[in-house]
Amino acid sequence: MVNTNADVLGVLFPNSYDSLVPELVNERLMASIPFGGRYRIVDFVLSSMVNCGIDNISLIVRRNYLSLMDHLGSGREWDLARKNGGLNIIPPFAEKTVKLYNGRVEALASILDFLRGQKETYVVLADTNIVSNFDFNALIDQHIQSGADITVAYTKEEIPASAKAVHGQGVDLYYTIDMDEDGRVNYMYMNSTQEGVTNFCLNYYVIKRELLIELINVASVRGYQFFERDMLAPHLDKIKVYGYEYDGYVARISDLKSYFDENMKLLDDRNLDALFDPSPIYTKIRDDNPTRYIEGSRAENVLVADGCVIEGEIENCILFRGVQVGKGAKVKNCVLMQDTVIEAGANVEYVITDKKVTITTGKELRGTDSFPVYIAKHKVV
Repeated sequence: MVNTNADVLGVLFPNSYDSLVPELVNERLMASIPFGGRYRIVDFVLSSMVNCGIDNISLIVRRNYLSLMDHLGSGREWDLARKNGGLNIIPPFAEKTVKLYNGRVEALASILDFLRGQKETYVVLADTNIVSNFDFNALIDQHIQSGADITVAYTKEEIPASAKAVHGQGVDLYYTIDMDEDGRVNYMYMNSTQEGVTNFCLNYYVIKRELLIELINVASVRGYQFFERDMLAPHLDKIKVYGYEYDGYVARISDLKSYFDENMKLLDDRNLDALFDPSPIYTKIRDDNPTRYIEGSRAENVLVADGCVIEGEIENCILFRGVQVGKGAKVKNCVLMQDTVIEAGANVEYVITDKKVTITTGKELRGTDSFPVYIAKHKVV
């Protein structure tokens, strides 16, 4: 991690999409939801920035951020423990201007003094509901070459049914865009129900720092809350917004079912390779022993982190660090988070367990492919 891009500042919004997965954010925020056996969702965007040389990154948190602070620490695992720049977590009321916010405009307005004091020319804004190994340098390069005021990253994909379910509820959640032949955005839709493949925004934006400060000043005076809905969509004739198509691997978390599905997709080696190549993803280190498979155990098509002890049978499962599966237990099509214990003789299928869950001896617990059962943190079944 010796690559540096001293001209870019990263700003992340870890709480923006908490409402999509209320089960998983009871004691944490979206950014710190475990994913892929040993990672948190924030690891992917944070590592992507670091791999592109962005070494000044701030996270504007709103609530439930203790788990995020515990996970990120000083930022050492991402090479962000620095005297200048590095990792900066901004909680509510850290200064008199920093407050609880509803949208990104309010969040950015509360740190205007911080933005004014930075030296970087460009700012990259990003949410944390996307799992991707993203090339921010390509986004920044296109932004500079196009002469855009703002560049937004998007993918060509269908809008998932789980996202469409929020339509009509007044929830500001996702955006799709139309562009002209030069790639300039001429229309931005909020919570579209359009069928077929669309230009689906990733909520990754790049903008000049001075322009961002100017726009936020104006938006704050006018009482705006949301970056896309209030600032961009009504003013596309005045603000030059261009699209950047990303064709790499993307996992989009829009509800509990999509969380389950996106984890399970990693059991396919093609998806696993697409997500973790070519750049590494960094995460907090936990000094566990290698996973042990006791004589008589059986494992088929599984992704298992370190520190696990397997005595029973596991099939089509994602196991996080420290999971224990007792003798005679059968676990199939499950996502088991850190330190889950499945005791002897238990039979579990289509289940998501949060951290430190215990399913006791002989219990039978079954969800379905369309409705996986979720067990909250620390629960004993």
